[in-house]
Amino acid sequence: MTASVRLSAFAFALAALAAGCAALPRAPSRRAPGIASGTDHVPPFARIPYEPFSRADAVAIALREWRLWGQKVDDDPPGNRPPPLPEDKPERQPGLWQRVGEYWWTGQRTGATEAAWTGTHDENGKVFPAREDGDYAWSAAFVSYVMRIAGAGDRFPYAAAHNTYINLAREQDLGRTAGWALAAEAPEAYAPRPGDLICAGRGGTAGMKFADLPTADTFTAHCAIVVDAGPPLSIIGGNVDDAVTLTHVPVTADGRLAQPDGEVVDFRYPWFVVLKVLYDR
Repeated sequence: MTASVRLSAFAFALAALAAGCAALPRAPSRRAPGIASGTDHVPPFARIPYEPFSRADAVAIALREWRLWGQKVDDDPPGNRPPPLPEDKPERQPGLWQRVGEYWWTGQRTGATEAAWTGTHDENGKVFPAREDGDYAWSAAFVSYVMRIAGAGDRFPYAAAHNTYINLAREQDLGRTAGWALAAEAPEAYAPRPGDLICAGRGGTAGMKFADLPTADTFTAHCAIVVDAGPPLSIIGGNVDDAVTLTHVPVTADGRLAQPDGEVVDFRYPWFVVLKVLYDR
């Protein structure tokens, strides 16, 4: 090969490389507050992201995780089943406590204390007693993980507690914030679609109503991802029976969680808000 041919080949390779780099998707500009910042640890395909934020992807990821945890289904009212012995909790089993750790690590911002948690360890790597697992509840981490891997980028307020994104969704509806791919809907006003989130109050906030949002204080809640509109709805939630679990939720004839007067159809859980996720496709 002559020097001129070698030079031409090198120039062609450089041009191809430049074209390839230019074709890579660019990270979206930040339009939302700093809750979503700190993404050094996020895989490039989710951080950039490589593909548009997709309803189908979010559902597929939630279903994948459900299968990984053994396709558990629980349609019983809360408290109808005896709690497992500490040594039998799925979240503390080999291969699964690490998976919970991946939810925390991927779903939270870089440097967050919770990012170092697992299904059985605190931020120092110390095993916490099973009786204290409520202090390390990971259902919001699971939602954050699914949204992150599905390509929400900086448009989802990844958090360790559901109340963060419930309140922000409602604040955005009221024009107090902007940039989030979320809208809060009353359970009697909107029929959830696959990929949306439905949320219920827990404990002392079981009586929460849509009209109470947004709140000035934190509150306990549980949100799960709709994977089938049914009826009934099929939802997948993290930390349900200490696992990723599917639950069926009764709805009205037109697919809503509540009657026109606001009465929730499901007698087991006090669903009070639907988070409509604003996917790209």
